[in-house]
Amino acid sequence: MDIYSSNITQTIIDTINSIFNNLFSSIDNNLYFILDKLLFVNEDILKESFLENLLGNSFSKSLLIISNSLLVGFTLYYCFKLLFSHFSYLEIEKPYQFIFKLLFFGICMNSSYFICEKIISINSLISSSICNIGESIFNTNISFSNLLLELNSIISIEQTSFNIFSVDGIIKSFISIGLFNLVFSYSLRYILLKVFILISPFAFLTLINHSTSWFFKTWMRSFLGFLLLQSFVSIILLIIFSLEFNNEDLFSKFLYIGGIYALSKANSYIKELIGGISTDVSINLSGLRSK
Repeated sequence: MDIYSSNITQTIIDTINSIFNNLFSSIDNNLYFILDKLLFVNEDILKESFLENLLGNSFSKSLLIISNSLLVGFTLYYCFKLLFSHFSYLEIEKPYQFIFKLLFFGICMNSSYFICEKIISINSLISSSICNIGESIFNTNISFSNLLLELNSIISIEQTSFNIFSVDGIIKSFISIGLFNLVFSYSLRYILLKVFILISPFAFLTLINHSTSWFFKTWMRSFLGFLLLQSFVSIILLIIFSLEFNNEDLFSKFLYIGGIYALSKANSYIKELIGGISTDVSINLSGLRSK
């Protein structure tokens, strides 16, 4: 009877290990490569065909038409304030000051997509330079896909050796959960980057009026925060690859967890540094409980 119970227990354990092994193998074969594409954004984000097909080729022009119409509205609003100031004796900016702002920020508004493209290009150049420096120093490609090779070299996920109930299995599960968090967080960042690019003409437009300029400041902090995350994560990856990992050293494995956790919290650090919008997504085992 004891032998029979032992066989049933071992069968259940093997089944659980097989399920988690297949799950983690699927994550390794897909998520790492997606993370590289989601994180390392360049100016091609403005030229993706699916966005043009979804919104139409003249979408950006229609946005500029709307923003230029609002530019006329701002001008009429100033004219009304200027006329009313003669009766109320309220101080407003001089006409030549307003005309200068109108011309300068009007040009910036109509060139907003070009400005965003160059900012994204510069940021991409900085992040790629960081990765290239790491590649020349450590003779390895600094990327999430290469992170997979490093991970599997110290934590085996082979069918015959993987055990979810071991220390390696627990560490692997935490890393996989962290990767899911990164995928959703970076996906949200990718979408929001497109949104902020599309509303950039309106952000520049708000600089014409002092009472609406706060919108541009908020937009700029969030936009730069999304872009700086790319360079900040490149530095974290550089540090992770600079560490020496050993599959027999438990300390090395926990350092790996620390690196994944730092990657998942990078957006929070950037937000605390310069402000902006958080894209943190938390997925943990408690979310699997029934409500």
